[in-house]
Amino acid sequence: MDLSVRCRVRTVDVVVYPGFKAIEAVGTVHVFDYANAHLRNAGQPPVYDIQIAAPEAGFVRSDTLIVLEAQKALNSLSLPDIAIVVGAREIERVLAETPTLVDWCQAVSPRVSRMVGMCSGSFFLAEAGLLNGRRATTHWSVARLLQQRYPAVIVESDSIFIRDGAIWTSAGVTAGMDMALAMVEEDLGREIALAVARDLVVYLKRPGGQSQFSVSLNSQMTAHPTIRRVQEWILASLDRDVTIGELARRAVMSERNFARVFVRETGHRPAEFVEIARVEMARRLLEEGDLPMKAVAACSGFHSDDQMRRAFQRRCGVTPGAYRLRFAGTGVTEGADAPSVEP
Repeated sequence: MDLSVRCRVRTVDVVVYPGFKAIEAVGTVHVFDYANAHLRNAGQPPVYDIQIAAPEAGFVRSDTLIVLEAQKALNSLSLPDIAIVVGAREIERVLAETPTLVDWCQAVSPRVSRMVGMCSGSFFLAEAGLLNGRRATTHWSVARLLQQRYPAVIVESDSIFIRDGAIWTSAGVTAGMDMALAMVEEDLGREIALAVARDLVVYLKRPGGQSQFSVSLNSQMTAHPTIRRVQEWILASLDRDVTIGELARRAVMSERNFARVFVRETGHRPAEFVEIARVEMARRLLEEGDLPMKAVAACSGFHSDDQMRRAFQRRCGVTPGAYRLRFAGTGVTEGADAPSVEP
């Protein structure tokens, strides 16, 4: 790739306010700053002109001991190319206390290349009316609140990040870094984005449509210790034929009682959980490599690539081949065309 072709300077304002989530602001700055470092190492000038902005310039206290200095006060004249509004723990309180930020979002959105609501920062965009009729996401803990307060927003509470036109929204913390990496890849190409991901020891290709909750995380959250152990065994044994009889024996329950308790604890029948776990493993293999479909199916525990294809269409709404094409890069999902990936 000829980097000089893509190295137009882009101003990035990371917008904070009293009570902002420090880890989101700092993590985002790191992604763009590391991209600049790799450009310098390649003999190219830095692309991202990063500033901390706030309703008023000066020191701004976060939700932790960290205090950031905002070099720039928000105004409607000095506009960035990318405006990133980070989230807050007590979003309803800070939203009420920071009306100037809502007004600024509304005024500048038509004139910036990317308007970004990170985590609960999406509430500022929603309050400004920018998400009406658009697909958007936020942290799972406030997704229902976002939908209740702003019924005109199409809230996809399970997605890691979503791009709808020039509007980007994400779930919390690491999902914001996923989104920033997607922007770097779009601007500078896969090689630079991958180098940044390696520096930060994070995955480059976690697709935006991916669930905020993987089956592995969900299994850790299961309260019933016996069912949790069975889930862990399933995830470690996807290459085996998994029957309800074997699962019930491991739980020391009758098949009928096991199935009842499993559904109560997980929300899925045992066979559904196994299929979802296999689809998730197949998704990771499709995202991260170029194994033939038969090999992906075998590694994920499917009897054939045709069985995998049918399961994929049930769970993801697309074929494995279409999924690989869509998510071979960062997995940016834009507009209504993007598949809704079921957890």
